[in-house]
Amino acid sequence: MLPKKKQTQIRKAYTGDDLKALKQYSKARTPISKVAKTMKRSVPALRAKAHQLGIGLGEAHRG
Repeated sequence: MLPKKKQTQIRKAYTGDDLKALKQYSKARTPISKVAKTMKRSVPALRAKAHQLGIGLGEAHRG
């Protein structure tokens, strides 16, 4: 049996337009799952970038 090949990750750099859109989504409190589908990026990647930018992302859950 042959060993499985590792999948290589292709990283897509954030453009200025991507950052503007991310900030707009943050301000509008758009759910992160919708943002991920729209921007074609994973949820953890978007959370990490939002953290780097110092912005919140997704809906606020208040009890």
